[in-house]
Amino acid sequence: MSKALKMLRAVQWAMLGSIVLYAAAGAIVRPASRMLDPAVSYLFTTLGVAIVGVIFVVRRTMVFRAAESLATDPDDALSLNQWKVGYLATYSLCEVLALVGLIERILGGPTQQGIPYYIGGFALMLFFSPRQPAPPAT
Repeated sequence: MSKALKMLRAVQWAMLGSIVLYAAAGAIVRPASRMLDPAVSYLFTTLGVAIVGVIFVVRRTMVFRAAESLATDPDDALSLNQWKVGYLATYSLCEVLALVGLIERILGGPTQQGIPYYIGGFALMLFFSPRQPAPPAT
């Protein structure tokens, strides 16, 4: 379990670093000369909200269920794999949220439009740090 926890923390920190790089690239990049169509901006906003919703669904269906099982039986390989995959899927979705901000910036959106995506992906990834499942209280 501790090996899986260390691996997940390493992946988390690497992905947090990449989100910082996305934000830097978004600030440096020169967007297309045309302005971003407001309909596309609304599409990205809707996509961002949907991604955040999917993050919470993945956590509830994969991470929490596997954590309950691991709390009672820490040697359950199937639950451990589901727990790791749940965290990796969560981190991947946080990364996608930050990428949406970068893509919006590249397509011509102002820097201020990408910032909420970067902050959201970064904050959610920090908030969902891997924790060792605690045994149930009796």
